[in-house]
Amino acid sequence: MAGPSRTLGAHFLRATEFLARMERCEEDGQGMVEYALILVLIAIVVIVILQVVGKQVNNVFSNVSNGLSH
Repeated sequence: MAGPSRTLGAHFLRATEFLARMERCEEDGQGMVEYALILVLIAIVVIVILQVVGKQVNNVFSNVSNGLSH
């Protein structure tokens, strides 16, 4: 009876190690999703800032261009 109980214990240990690895993978995946969301938010903020500042920069270049042409 020692043989089957050892293999059963070994299978149990392997199963718990596998579940622990799967849990770590899920946590890593969750971290990647969080990083992706942060990057999306940063991209949205940058786009909004560029749209607002872009108009002002365009006006400055237009004024400089008009000043040089006169």
